Amino acid sequence: MMDTIDIHLGRRLRRRRRILGLTQQQLAGACGVRFQQIQKYECAANRMSAARLWQLAEVLEVSISYFYEGLGQESVFEKNPEQTEPQLGKEAKDLIHAFYSLRERPRQRVLELAKSLNDPEPASARHAFP
Repeated sequence: MMDTIDIHLGRRLRRRRRILGLTQQQLAGACGVRFQQIQKYECAANRMSAARLWQLAEVLEVSISYFYEGLGQESVFEKNPEQTEPQLGKEAKDLIHAFYSLRERPRQRVLELAKSLNDPEPASARHAFP
C-alpha cells in the first residue's frame, strides 16, 4: 500500500527531474541505480531511504526540504488525483530548462534581474533627490 508521503516525495522527484530536463536514465546513472528504481520512486512503489533522498537532493541541486514542501497542505493533486503535476506551458518549460542549464553565477544574475523587473520602484528612483 502506497503512503501519501511516498506519493508526495515521488511527485516532487519527478517534477524536479523534469524541470532539469533529465531522463530517468540520466538521473539513475548519476545515482548509481537503474532507471527502473527511479520509476519506482516516482510512482511510490518503492520508498526512498534517507541516504537516497540525500543523494537525490545533491544530484538535483535542491535541499532535502524541497521534497517535503507542501506536504500536509491541500493541493491540486488531492482535488484531481489523475493530475501528476501542475501543467506548464512550453514557454515556461523552455525558460526553466534554459535557467538550469546556466552555471551558478549567471543563474544568480538572471534571478536578480527577474526580481528587479518585478520591483515597482527601481533602485535609482529610491536614491533620487526630490
